[in-house]
Amino acid sequence: MSMQNFQHITPPLRLFHGPDSLSHLGRELDRIKSQRAVVICGDWLTKGPLFERIRAALGERCAGVYGEVLGHSPVASVEDAAALLRRVEADAVIAVGGGSSIVTARAASILAAEGKPVSELCTVTEADGSLRSPKLSMPKLPQFIVPTTPTTATVKAGSAVFDPASGQRLAMFDPKTRVQSVFIDPEMILSAPRGLVATASINTLSMAIEGLTSRSQDTLAQGTLMHALRLIDQYLPQAAREDDAAVRGQLVLAAILCGQGTDHTAAGITTVLGHAIGACHEIENGTVNAIVLPHVLRFNAEAAVAGMADVAAALDLQRSSAQESLQQVIEKVTTFFDDLGVPRRLRDVKVPREGLADIAAHAMGDWFLRGNPRPVRSAAELQQILEEAW
Repeated sequence: MSMQNFQHITPPLRLFHGPDSLSHLGRELDRIKSQRAVVICGDWLTKGPLFERIRAALGERCAGVYGEVLGHSPVASVEDAAALLRRVEADAVIAVGGGSSIVTARAASILAAEGKPVSELCTVTEADGSLRSPKLSMPKLPQFIVPTTPTTATVKAGSAVFDPASGQRLAMFDPKTRVQSVFIDPEMILSAPRGLVATASINTLSMAIEGLTSRSQDTLAQGTLMHALRLIDQYLPQAAREDDAAVRGQLVLAAILCGQGTDHTAAGITTVLGHAIGACHEIENGTVNAIVLPHVLRFNAEAAVAGMADVAAALDLQRSSAQESLQQVIEKVTTFFDDLGVPRRLRDVKVPREGLADIAAHAMGDWFLRGNPRPVRSAAELQQILEEAW
């Protein structure tokens, strides 16, 4: 056995969990000498009583509120948020909500600092198939997050916004937009509907499985992802039955562990199809993940034997042969999704069969596809998976 070369760099994160967590927000802003913070959130928050808790935590530091976040972070709303950041001369950003609020805050910070359109800042595919990410060199506003859902977006450095004109996700990558501090407050995480908590946690589960079965081998990430799966297995069924802040808090921690772990691994087809279908058909990524994951696991089976053994161990399944491990994992996740009442077929969520070829073609341009354990050689292979899931 030869010793492998790899690097594992863990970005700093200050995390506050529990009933006292929001009391640290003002102190965290004081630590960076912020006086002009802007809150970015959905209109549900600005119209409800929880917003006063955010205002109270900010005190005199609130310089503005962008309360019009939309699902999947469409370009126009990100541009509007960026304009507000520039107008009020913000010195920090507070994202309150789920993945769309968090991504909108990061992306708006990039636009506000770089002063260019998304089309000039996003990763592009060159003629030879290689990917090129522009260097986003300007300083970025510090990011602070008060999550309401268990989203892996909390700890990421990538910000993918949706362009309705082209139907494409435009991904911008800037490590300077990683969150500085996260505040996991019981009242905030109880504000999300159970269904949204479930689909976000399904996204965590599928990402963790894809990270463990990807081509990347990183022992530290492996441990992080396996524990994320254990937490999902233990707490998601309970979260689907009752509203318990402690249970939801564990799911938020699972999402953070998964987000950190998958920074050091790769993703695959399930993530890619969630991206390709979710924004275009206004379906939560987690719902798409649940529908396609069993079919993707079968597609990848021979190329992901070692990773599948890790998945089986994390889910406390009796392992024997590779084929039995695969079948046990598929049965486990399928039962999981059935118990949560998640749709089983793409037709059940109104994805038209005649649109599958176009979805497959769009998905081939997603850079996450490169991490799939079995190389995807053509859109026809993706279309076959979609047909099986339809």
